[in-house]
Amino acid sequence: MVKPTFKDLEAFAAVAKYRSFRKAADALGTSRSALSHNLIGLERMLGIRLLNRTTRSVSLTDAGARLLAGLDPLLRDLDTALDSLAEERGEPGGKLRINANKSAARLLLGHVVPRYLARYPKVELDLVSDGRLVDIVNEGFDAGVRLAESIPQDMIAVRIGGDARFVAVASPAYLVDCAPPVTPDDLHRHICIRQRLPSGKRYRWEFSRRGEELAIDVPGALTLDDSDLMVQAASHGLGIAYVPEAFARKKLRSGELVMVLADWCPPIPGLALYYPGNRHVPSALRAFIDVLKETGRDQVR
Repeated sequence: MVKPTFKDLEAFAAVAKYRSFRKAADALGTSRSALSHNLIGLERMLGIRLLNRTTRSVSLTDAGARLLAGLDPLLRDLDTALDSLAEERGEPGGKLRINANKSAARLLLGHVVPRYLARYPKVELDLVSDGRLVDIVNEGFDAGVRLAESIPQDMIAVRIGGDARFVAVASPAYLVDCAPPVTPDDLHRHICIRQRLPSGKRYRWEFSRRGEELAIDVPGALTLDDSDLMVQAASHGLGIAYVPEAFARKKLRSGELVMVLADWCPPIPGLALYYPGNRHVPSALRAFIDVLKETGRDQVR
């Protein structure tokens, strides 16, 4: 019997993992057509269908599920063995995939990434900032970055920076004709700049004070999906926006914006990098964490 090549098996494992030829091709650095060709050849060689394909989805057949169950531990062991060679050389390499939202990616690019890439030039860093709260294991990421309070309990987290804060802001011009809200419920009588989440849902503004928590579905004619744009809209007098403080800080300092409901906007745990605790940690990720901690210590000094 002719045995499949490693390339064919790797292609099958990637498509089975992502349930998508496009995502698997991106992860492997190849084209969808080449990947499809590999899978067709593998199925012909084995004489059995491994994948069910439609125009919208990919799923495993029973035979495909059995093959994947046998391949998974072998591929993980191979990754571990190859990664150990990088450790012996003292120079991590390969691809490191990290999922982060826009503000987290901006933070990493400003301080951590330049130092990391300069120190480890053989690593290819793939930093994805699509804003979705993804399952990093199922989507093939080595690590993710999100607010510490929303990280799954089975993950290991490494804090990035200090606490964060969401603030309600408006322009002085807007507040000339509208008295500033005193409580979150007052927002129902204001024009607000609403936010649409990557999931498509509208974000309910969350406030807290002395143990009391409120989530407000604010009114407003304008909905945006980007914090920078929300700050810009608020500075033009289009209403009250609710954004991470870091996005509004410059305009708050210049006086283009002022904060409202400040006592309802307490600090919350900030960003953290997280990764699965039950898997081998690639040397490229361990090196990234080391640089992350080192950069944090330097900023404190």
